[in-house]
Amino acid sequence: MRIVKKEFKVESIEKKPFNRRAFTSVAMFLSGTILPISGIMNHKLAFLHVTQEYHFWRSVHNISAVLFCACAISHITYNWWALRQYIIKVKNQKINKEALYAIILVLGVVGLFSSHVFHSR
Repeated sequence: MRIVKKEFKVESIEKKPFNRRAFTSVAMFLSGTILPISGIMNHKLAFLHVTQEYHFWRSVHNISAVLFCACAISHITYNWWALRQYIIKVKNQKINKEALYAIILVLGVVGLFSSHVFHSR
């Protein structure tokens, strides 16, 4: 049996600059993930009197919404060139079937879930 000795080169680790675009994307994803969870908890606890648990979930939801909006604005700012190119490209096109289906899906789901307000007494 033969033992093979491997040599490992240790390369200098270069410090990469802080990637603001990646940071913004991850922060927006995380805060956007927390929003529906805290929203569901707010909905479940809404019929109780103001308790510490309700106040906690309300605070989580509110600060997550603020962070999500701030990150969304930053995301648009950092990706403005690509967004502008997309708008220029799409400006002369008619609405394609994917966009139409997306519009119908979003309006349908939002309309369906928000219409329960008009049916409750």
